[in-house]
Amino acid sequence: MATQIKMPRQGQSVESCIISKLYVEEGSEVREGDLLFSYETDKASFEYESEKDGILLKWLFSEGDEVPVLETVCIIGSEGEKADGRGEKPNQMNVQKNEDDVSSAEHSGTGLETRTGKDARRGSGISPRARKMAEAKGIDISKIKGSGPVGRIIVRDLEGAEAADPATGRATGMEDCRDEPLTNIRKIIARSMHQSLQNSAQLTHHMGADARKLLATREMIKEGKGEERYVDITINDLVCFALMKALAAHPRVNSQLHGETIRLFKHVNLGIAVDTERGLMVPVIEKADTLSIEEFSKRAADLAGQCRRGAVDPDILKPDKGSFTVSNLGNYGVEMFTPVINLPQTAILGVNTIVPRPAGLGGGVYGFVPYIGLSLTYDHRALDGGEATRFLKRLAEEIENIDIK
Repeated sequence: MATQIKMPRQGQSVESCIISKLYVEEGSEVREGDLLFSYETDKASFEYESEKDGILLKWLFSEGDEVPVLETVCIIGSEGEKADGRGEKPNQMNVQKNEDDVSSAEHSGTGLETRTGKDARRGSGISPRARKMAEAKGIDISKIKGSGPVGRIIVRDLEGAEAADPATGRATGMEDCRDEPLTNIRKIIARSMHQSLQNSAQLTHHMGADARKLLATREMIKEGKGEERYVDITINDLVCFALMKALAAHPRVNSQLHGETIRLFKHVNLGIAVDTERGLMVPVIEKADTLSIEEFSKRAADLAGQCRRGAVDPDILKPDKGSFTVSNLGNYGVEMFTPVINLPQTAILGVNTIVPRPAGLGGGVYGFVPYIGLSLTYDHRALDGGEATRFLKRLAEEIENIDIK
């Protein structure tokens, strides 16, 4: 009997996934454990392996298609079996979706229009995502050769294709530019940033902290490299360690704003901004203030690695999981910037590069001292300027007197 392979649900917040690659052609034999397809959410990438032996009878979606979770992606059965299990050769199949499957997808809470088997078997030579791209760019799809299953046109076939002049069919001649559709993750980031700036009263205070002891602590840690228990604690880890002490002294900064209610957290659920090839991700370390500096450093490095590999749990990327966020652009030499709050959180810290600044060394002697820049963006609906400034000053003091023992 034919088996329907459904799009898995990756976390409660995920409503749909995009198929990034199909690895098996229709009519091909598959074994348990064989890779069938890879797919991605707005934050991570995954692979789906076959859970049974059989023949891949039918793909209901193509590469680049967005598929609601729990929707059937493909059908696996026996040699000569029809996709609905009534025995017909694969190339003669006419897929009829089970009403129960459609119902289950509708009740999964996706909020998206569910594609039925009728839509899937319409025989379109272009995927829905590619069609939208072609329409947006004015591409004549009759001149495009598809590389998807059964010659179907997919998004990658349209990359670099020239738009056609509606009247003559000739290229418009805009060789010096090209349009690219936003990736799924870019759309999410764009929507989140716009909502944050539109729905809060954000402003940023900047302050510097004497980084001599911070750098000395970092050098002391590096001297232990090669030891069995060595942990490569970074400057950002040390700043976060100092930050959590400052948040303990100013609990209203460690908060979320929900309508006319401010939610104060007993512990620091710290979001760490991670730059990846797919875009910005902010995994949350829950109860970060209960961890030692070594435990925190390992956890932060592990989550950053998961984000860059596309293997992070989507649920720990939700903004409402965190109570405060840190974004570090110091490695890029940025001396000052304005980070955008991760709503519903009420504040975010931007960590800048370390630069020499003139300072008094005592006894009337002046010299250059390394200072690390700190940029605090806060929501003025939840915090006053004085409170935010006192917190930032306390953070600078914690950095200047850092002690990880």
